[in-house]
Amino acid sequence: MATKVVMAQLSPTMEEGKLVEWKLAEGDPVSQGDIVAEIETDKANMDVEAMGSGVLRKILVQEGATVPVGTLIGVIADPEEDIEPILAEAAVAEPAVAAPAGEPAPGTASLGTPAEEPAPAADVPAVAPAARDGRVKASPVARKMAAELGIELGTIPGSGPGGRIIKQDVEAAAAGAGVPAPGAPAAGAAVAGVAAGTPGAAGIVRLPALGEGRLRDERIEASQMRKAIARRLAESIGPVPHFFLTTEIDMERALDLRAELNAGLDGFKIGVTDILLKTAAEALVRHPEVNASWEGDAIHHHGRVDLGIAVALEGGLITPVLRDAEGKGLRQIAVETADLIERAHARKLMPEEYQGATFSISNLGMFDIEEFTAIINPPEAAILAIGKTREKPVVEEGEVRVRRRMRVTMSCDHRVVDGATGARFLATFKGMLENPLALVL
Repeated sequence: MATKVVMAQLSPTMEEGKLVEWKLAEGDPVSQGDIVAEIETDKANMDVEAMGSGVLRKILVQEGATVPVGTLIGVIADPEEDIEPILAEAAVAEPAVAAPAGEPAPGTASLGTPAEEPAPAADVPAVAPAARDGRVKASPVARKMAAELGIELGTIPGSGPGGRIIKQDVEAAAAGAGVPAPGAPAAGAAVAGVAAGTPGAAGIVRLPALGEGRLRDERIEASQMRKAIARRLAESIGPVPHFFLTTEIDMERALDLRAELNAGLDGFKIGVTDILLKTAAEALVRHPEVNASWEGDAIHHHGRVDLGIAVALEGGLITPVLRDAEGKGLRQIAVETADLIERAHARKLMPEEYQGATFSISNLGMFDIEEFTAIINPPEAAILAIGKTREKPVVEEGEVRVRRRMRVTMSCDHRVVDGATGARFLATFKGMLENPLALVL
C-alpha cells in the first residue's frame, strides 16, 4: 500500500516548512522508520521518518522549496504499485510552492539567495553524475559559487545525496586550484572564533578592513525561523503593554564566588549566565506573581520555574528552556545549559525543549552591550535583559572605589506585573547577586 510523505507539523507554531535535503533518491528502497528527508521548521532542522516501507517512487517537492504544512512532498510504494491516483490528487490540491532559493519557479525571475548546504556524505564519487536531462546534479549554492569562480561543474566530484555537488565540494575544488571561495577569509582574517565585527575570545572586536565588505542589491529569502520571529514580535510588542525597569548591580562578590568555584571544578566551568539563571530561579520562587502568564480573563501563576535562555543563531534566535530551574544547583544548571546551547546552535532541539518557558533571560554582555530592552515572548509576563559587566568608579562610604557593575533591564507585561511588583523582584535579584553565598548553600 502506498505511503504519503507529507510536510508534517513538527512544532505547534509551524505553518510551513522548507525541504532542506532528501536523504534518498527516487528509486531507493525505504524501510519504515528510515529518515527520508530533513525539514527546516520555524525553530530547528528536523528529520522526517518513513511511515511505511517500499521504494521512494516520487519526489514532489525539491530541496530548497517551502510548502505549507500538510503538503504531499513524496510517495513511498511498491515498485509496481499504481501511484497515479495519488499524484493526480496532489496535482489538484497543489498549493503555491516557493521555489528553491537561487532557482526561480517556472515563469518567474529569481528572487532569493541560496539556502544553506547539507553536510557532505562519506562516499565521494570520482565525477558528478548527470541528471536525466543531461545537466550536472548540483545545488543552487554550488552552481552560483562555481559560476563566480569560473570552475566547470562537471570537473567537481559531488559528495551530496546521489553524487550531487554541494557548496563544500566547490570550496574544496577552489582550494585545490588556489582560488579563494566567495566569503572565505583571506590571509590575516579573523580565525579561531573571532569573526569580523564580532567579539572574540579575548573580547577584542575585529572591524572589517576598508573595502573588505561587499554591498549587493539583493532580496534574501526569509528562513522559517525569521518568519516565526516576525510573527511572534508582532503578537508581542503590539498587544502586550510593555514597561521597563532598570537597576545596576555590584557583581564583585558574584564574580569572586564564580572564580573560587571554577578553581575546584574539572571538565566544565560555571558561567556568568549560569549564576544569573540560578539567581532568577530563586527570585521567582520568592515572587511567584512574576513567574506568571496572562490568559485573557485570568492570570496563571506557574507551579514551577522554566527559564528560557535566548540564544542567537545565524539568521535568528531560539530560546531553549531550562526546566524546573528552582530545584537545581549551580553545577547542574551549568551542565544542562551548556548542552541546551550546544544543541541549539546545531539546530537539534526538539519542540518541547524550546517552548513553554515561564520567564526568560537575554544576555548581550559578551557583545559589549551595556544596557538594552528585550521584547517579551508571550505568554510569559517578563524577560530580563543583561548588559556587560564593567569596572566603574563608585562612591562608597565617602570614598571612590573601582567596582565591577552590571546593568539589567526587566521588560514587564503590565497586565500581569505592576511597577512595584517588578521592582520588588529586581530588588531580590540584585540582593542575591550582591550577597551570593546563599546560591550555593
